[in-house]
Amino acid sequence: MENQGLLNSSERNEIKENYRSLLRASKNVLSNIDITQVRKAIEMALSRRKEIRRPSGKVSAIHALEVANIVASEIGLGRTSIICALLYDVVQHQDVEKHEMAQVFGQSVEGIVAGLIKVKELYTKDTSIETENFRKLMLTLAQDVRVILIILADRLQTLRSLNLYHPNDQQKIAAEVGYLYAPLAHRLGLYSIKSEMEDGVMKYTNREMYSLIAKKLNETKKARDKYINDFIAPLKEELEATGLKFDIKGRTKTIHSIHNKMVNQNTPFEKVYDLFAIRIVLDSKPKDEKSDCWKVYSIVTDKYQPNPSRLRDWLSIPKSNGYESLHTTVLGPEKKWVEVQVRTQRMNEVAEKGLAAHWKYKGGEGEKGMDEWLANIREVLENPERNAVDFIDDFKLNLYDEEVFVFTPKGDLRRLPKGATVLDFAFDIHSGIGKKCVGAKVNGKHASIKQVLNNGDQIEVITSKTQEPKIEWLNVVATSRARSKVKQALKDIYYKESEFGKETLARRLKNWKIELTDQLIHQLVKHYKSKTINDFFREIAIGAIDVSNVKDFINGQKNEETDKEKQDSTSHLKSATNFVANMDELSDSDDILMIDNNLRNVDYTLSKCCNPIFGFVGVIGGIKIHRQNCPNAPEMKSKFGYRIVNAQWTSSGAANFQATLKITGTDDIGIVSNISQLITKDLKMKMRSISIDSDEGSFEGRVTVFVNDTDMLGRLIKKIKKVKGVYSVSRIDSFE
Repeated sequence: MENQGLLNSSERNEIKENYRSLLRASKNVLSNIDITQVRKAIEMALSRRKEIRRPSGKVSAIHALEVANIVASEIGLGRTSIICALLYDVVQHQDVEKHEMAQVFGQSVEGIVAGLIKVKELYTKDTSIETENFRKLMLTLAQDVRVILIILADRLQTLRSLNLYHPNDQQKIAAEVGYLYAPLAHRLGLYSIKSEMEDGVMKYTNREMYSLIAKKLNETKKARDKYINDFIAPLKEELEATGLKFDIKGRTKTIHSIHNKMVNQNTPFEKVYDLFAIRIVLDSKPKDEKSDCWKVYSIVTDKYQPNPSRLRDWLSIPKSNGYESLHTTVLGPEKKWVEVQVRTQRMNEVAEKGLAAHWKYKGGEGEKGMDEWLANIREVLENPERNAVDFIDDFKLNLYDEEVFVFTPKGDLRRLPKGATVLDFAFDIHSGIGKKCVGAKVNGKHASIKQVLNNGDQIEVITSKTQEPKIEWLNVVATSRARSKVKQALKDIYYKESEFGKETLARRLKNWKIELTDQLIHQLVKHYKSKTINDFFREIAIGAIDVSNVKDFINGQKNEETDKEKQDSTSHLKSATNFVANMDELSDSDDILMIDNNLRNVDYTLSKCCNPIFGFVGVIGGIKIHRQNCPNAPEMKSKFGYRIVNAQWTSSGAANFQATLKITGTDDIGIVSNISQLITKDLKMKMRSISIDSDEGSFEGRVTVFVNDTDMLGRLIKKIKKVKGVYSVSRIDSFE
């Protein structure tokens, strides 16, 4: 909910200072006419929505100015992007009509702002993006790369002011930035933003370790500075003698990077030797860039012994995000390994500002690689059958990978992630070729689809008309494109087999005068222990399940139901004192767990990975309790936001008689929440526990509630049966 209030003097001063800062940052990209339009955009934001505040309490106009400053100074975008960063919040609140904006600022501004509004709408219900919305987010971002860059600036500014948010929102926003946006910034070549995001995320999700490393870095700064100066001094002397114009300095690595080294190397801070890197930035003419970099490399390796296995040459073939540099690791004083980076001023600006700087220096050529990546993203997204969780996994697959460069038989260059196979290459050429691939000739020699490709390989794909994708292929491919295509092909094959199996079963049951209902399907899936309903039908199609046995099972179930109805008719005659034997009395002094302000004494377990702070609704075993800085928390919150519930300890109230219900139904998102809300909010009943056992397509759950008599229980059963997706509800004894 938005907080409203007039601007105070401090906020007015903040607006003025941000405006001056924006003009300074954009003086080289804005003309006088552009500055006039930027001023119009700011005045529009202030005059119409100056009272609107963000969840942090910050005035929206100030946030917009701060985002625009990041867009201009840290990403290096121009007039259109700056105006869009200032305007999209105003337009979203319908203070400015789209046609009015187009008339004043142009069609390109209108298009980008429309994309930004779509992204912002995904945040209206919450402070972070849930998994199911991620597809919509990426579809929007993939339309214009400037939308991605502005949203990254928005998320970075939100992270910088995260101390103003509620602790629960801090955790959710930080987890999302770490899981989605920091990798995205890395993929776009925004290393400075990526590094700040990673450190900011760690500050809120692992504050204790963040503070420890920061303290130790501060304590060792003096000794580290002395070592850097001793290392640089002889190099500086040699470089000056060549007449090269350069800047050389040491750069301490980020806290997040140091922590990763501690974890990966299983070593304490004191044993991490590469806490810093030496960067040499040359002022070279475009035609001399590569030769000057290699000249510096020669001087460095003459002075200090290099490690040949640690040479990284991104001069000859830059990364797909435009990154160019020469990295080597040498043995410095005191026999310590030191990383040295050699690049030019142009390369350094591209490394810091990513795509925007690449466009600045190379024009349209710099957009080519990004256009290819966005096209691939769109292709993956436009498959409506894709599971959102799978998409996030596939999307993240290639973000951090190094690359290999291979060639088609005609000599065309193809860029693939390190670890890519012949099968990846086939799908990269065309999905139809990938599906029919049986092998290849790599450098003239026959190779299997599993063979991993190396730099410089020339590949000729071999296909067969009889070949079909196999599930084992998912263990062969390394790219998101290939994985997506294989999954879709397998799904198509499985779907056809499943449909055939369903038609076969329905036809046989019809001959036996038996209707194929949803409830019957659920019972059959559980009886035959199939993973999903489609798997069950497919097993019938391929003969793994004999249809004659299905008839025997159905007849057996009918006999059991008849016997149970006789028992139930007898038990209903008993008085409400039947509940007394099952009553679980709780004293007022007992500590109990309260879940999400509604559910008390829910079936929960303290997760082995950490101490309890928040609840995660598991597929089986009820709710698992985790602490906020659990290493698993960021992924759980970003991928399964709809399963996160607040948890706290409280004291118990008076107890009533308890009864346990068995519920079966479709395993849909939100069905557990719908049932629990019906019990606790609509019927005002107390819940003792709830647990769910899911088999993907269906679920079976048990709910224990406190009731006064059998009439109340009967009303509850009728209500739950009406919940969409519920198959059946029945009372069971507590000792079942």
